Amino acid sequence: MTSERPPGDPSAVSGPAQRRPRLTPAVADLRRAVRRSLADLEPGSLVLVALSGGPDSLALATATAFEAPRAGLRAGAVIVDHGLQPGSDAVADQARAQAQELGLDPVRIERVTVGARGGPEAAARTARYAALERAATRTGAAAVLLGHTLDDQAETVLLGLARGSGAGSLKGMDELNGVYRRPLLGIRRATTLQACADAGLGPWTDPHNADPVYGRVRVRERVLPVLERELGPGVAEALARTADQLREDAAALDHFAEEVAEELVEHAEAGLSLPVRALAANPPALRQRLIRLAVLGEFHVSLSRTQTLEVARLVTDWHGQGPVHLPGVRVEREADLLLFTAVESTPAPARDDDDAS
Repeated sequence: MTSERPPGDPSAVSGPAQRRPRLTPAVADLRRAVRRSLADLEPGSLVLVALSGGPDSLALATATAFEAPRAGLRAGAVIVDHGLQPGSDAVADQARAQAQELGLDPVRIERVTVGARGGPEAAARTARYAALERAATRTGAAAVLLGHTLDDQAETVLLGLARGSGAGSLKGMDELNGVYRRPLLGIRRATTLQACADAGLGPWTDPHNADPVYGRVRVRERVLPVLERELGPGVAEALARTADQLREDAAALDHFAEEVAEELVEHAEAGLSLPVRALAANPPALRQRLIRLAVLGEFHVSLSRTQTLEVARLVTDWHGQGPVHLPGVRVEREADLLLFTAVESTPAPARDDDDAS
C-alpha cells in the first residue's frame, strides 16, 4: 500500500503537515546523527525510514523528515506489519498516519507472513528484512534507515559475550551495511524517548519489548541495570565502544585474509585446495579466517568456530585422521594440501540468537 504525492508538490518538504518541534537537546542530537548518516547520498535520492511506530523509529522518522529535504533528498517510510499480534494492522495504520503527518512520502505498509523456521524472533527478522528489501527495490531507495540505538548495540555485545561468540558477533551491528544505515548507534534509547516527547508524538509500545521470555529483554531489564548498579554508570557506552574497536580489528583481519586467500586458494572441478604449510605459517586468527572465507566463498556455507577449529586441526594437529564433514562440504588432508569438496547435505535449522539487527 502506498501514499504518493505528485512530483514537485511543495508539501513534500514543507507545510503544515510537517510539524517543527522546538529544538531541544534530544531533538538536536537526533538531527545531527541523521545529518551525518545522509551526508554522502546523491541529491534527489530517496531514503526510507523503517518505521514500527515505536520511539526509536519514530524519533528517527521525525529527524529524517527535517534533515532529508535540507540535504536535497526525498524521505519516505516503510512499515512492516508482521501480523503476530492482535491489532497489528491498526498499529501499522497509525504509524502510516504519523509518517504522513511528518511529511514523509512515499509511505508503504508491507504486510508479511512470518514462518516458523529458527524460532519466532529469527523468523520475524527474516520476514522483516525481506519486506524492507522489496520496498527499497520497488521505490528505488538509495538507503533504508534503521532505528537501532546505542542500547541495542550494547545488548547485542553482551548477548554475544554470554554465548562465547567471536568478533563476528561481538562487533555488533554495522552503521552502514549495503542499503541499510543505522544513524542512531551513538544515541541512547532515553534520547529517542525524549525526542518523541519534545515533538509531541505518541510512540507505540511493543509488548514483546517487555516480555522476559526473550533473552534481549532480560538483558535490557535485568542484566544491564545490575551491571550499572554494581560497576557504575557507562556500561552500555563501554560495550558500544568495544563493538567499535572489534569492528575495526575484524575489518583489518578480513582484508588481510582476502588478500592472502587470493594467493593461496587453488580451485578444482569439485571444490578447492589450500596449502598446509602456508596455513600453518599464519597466526591462528588469520588461519581460521582463511578457512572460513574459503568455505563461504566457494560453498556458501558459514562455519561455526567449532567447525573451523576441527578443520584447522588438519593443519596444526595432523596425525592421519580422516576427513572433517561439514554441511555440504568434506575437508580432508592429502600430503601438503587441504582439499575442500562439495557433498550433498541437509541444511541445519537456523538458531534464534535474538539479534536486533
